[in-house]
Amino acid sequence: MEKSSSLKLFGSWASSYTHRVQLALKLKNIQFEYIEEDLSNKSEALLQFNPIYKKVPVLVHDDRPLVESVIILQYVDEVWNNRPILPTDPYERAVVRFWCHFADDKLGPAVGVVFASSGDVQKAAVDQVHENLALIERELREGYFKGRKFFGGDSIGLLDIVLGCGSYWLAVFEEVMTGVKLVDPEAFPLFHAWLREFESLDEVKETIPAVDKLLEYAKAVRAMLLGHCMGNTGVIETATPATAAASATTTASVPDITVDSS
Repeated sequence: MEKSSSLKLFGSWASSYTHRVQLALKLKNIQFEYIEEDLSNKSEALLQFNPIYKKVPVLVHDDRPLVESVIILQYVDEVWNNRPILPTDPYERAVVRFWCHFADDKLGPAVGVVFASSGDVQKAAVDQVHENLALIERELREGYFKGRKFFGGDSIGLLDIVLGCGSYWLAVFEEVMTGVKLVDPEAFPLFHAWLREFESLDEVKETIPAVDKLLEYAKAVRAMLLGHCMGNTGVIETATPATAAASATTTASVPDITVDSS
């Protein structure tokens, strides 16, 4: 395993954004010290290294902190150039960065509203998730990544890491929320096949927590989120897209969309 002079990762076990950095470091065979953060009682070190957003993950390299998972991933790829995760072609790098932004700006928040809502609000959010997945499916079918096993080609790259570390939550959410189907293999066959390939990788299996643990966590968080959305009458369906989105983005620990991971 390749040695780094001093490398520490502050993260949270359920954070898909933390998993992104863990997976990249594992793929590059880089040693690092992992510090698990209690997001309800953040350490002084975390607040010192990320005083603006106060979120995980934070990578500290030789006492110099880096924040925001996609920025961290690109830094790691530039510093340790073995097993590259970014393409060498400038245009392809730009395309990859665009879809990484799409994942965090469009897909992730839509999934968050599904998870934090119920009734008509949830149905509308599910439609939004499907619209976003349809765009990714089209890109796999006829766009820049047509014919590839992974977005990175024969092996996973930056976009695979960004999309994959988070997409495993979709099946967990379907299990938690009765009647909700987010990834239909018939509607999104290429995305579904890509996700199965991603999840089958040894490095991914070593990074992502056990499904049972994720399920238990997701059930507890959803119950808490629905409590935030309830009015005085206790009717969950009265939540609006705005209140559901606000609840999803302000809760201390929400799978894949938490303000405490990025």
